[in-house]
Amino acid sequence: MLLVNQLSFSYQQKTVLSNISFTLETGKSLAVIGESGCGKSTLLRLIYGLLDADSGTVIWNGLPVTGPKFNLVPGVDSMKYLPQDFDLMPFISVAENVGKFLSNIYPQYKKNRVDELLDLVEMTEFAHVKAKFLSGGQMQRVALARVLALEPELVLFDEPFSHIDNFRKNHLRRRIFSYLKNKNIGCIIATHDRADILGFTDDTLVIKETQMLTFGSSEEVFRKPASRYVASLYDEVSVFPAEVLGLSERSEKEVLVYPFQLKVVSQSLCQVRVVQSYFRGHTYLVEARFFDRTIFFEHPVFLVPQTTVYLQYVV
Repeated sequence: MLLVNQLSFSYQQKTVLSNISFTLETGKSLAVIGESGCGKSTLLRLIYGLLDADSGTVIWNGLPVTGPKFNLVPGVDSMKYLPQDFDLMPFISVAENVGKFLSNIYPQYKKNRVDELLDLVEMTEFAHVKAKFLSGGQMQRVALARVLALEPELVLFDEPFSHIDNFRKNHLRRRIFSYLKNKNIGCIIATHDRADILGFTDDTLVIKETQMLTFGSSEEVFRKPASRYVASLYDEVSVFPAEVLGLSERSEKEVLVYPFQLKVVSQSLCQVRVVQSYFRGHTYLVEARFFDRTIFFEHPVFLVPQTTVYLQYVV
């Protein structure tokens, strides 16, 4: 189990994280989200022991995690950290990079393990290619395999799929997270991609301006966002007076609404004027004006700018 309690960190005079606290149970996965520069990567480095916290504690399996001030070799053996720069050795092969930290005492086990991981990340055909000849996406897949080689208890991923094309990303993401669940390996992933969060993580932590805004189950954080900032990390978000959407029974005067929660009807209290329609593949994202507010909703067909339509809230 991982316990993070009142963790704070500053670079020189600039505060990066303030009083971050959460718990992650063994084998569970956590998404850390927030705008660029909010401290997501720093949090991962603190948890792994690559930085010394100003205050607060990180407890992993009952033992404190300390930084480079206390350790000649920073890091925790039962954790593995995948940074955004991959940290591969360019002049050795893909297979050698993956097996870098595996013992040579049992060569057949090492070979089988490397083969298994290359298959997991779909890089088998590049096993004997030097890392310097790979694309960014291929390097990232090799780095993923290497992080998993020693079967850690917890992996820390910093934007682990950011360089991988959509053609392969969705399939690879499913394989990686299924592997982690099957092996009961915990995961903390710093990400901007909501597909990483909603489909595969148990909990979500949201950071803004050094502070933790919310922490809870990934589904609850999405369905009941604590603020417009939280909702905007997932999709475009609109703010409506509750009574206009027939939600006057709610305690709040204004409600946050995702585009998929609105549909066009023949008549309602919510009359809007279309500004533009953006093709999304299965639907259009429609930008519109509600008095002085910009709002967004989904619609199955293109709507001509300046068209007036009525919207209804969909539960």
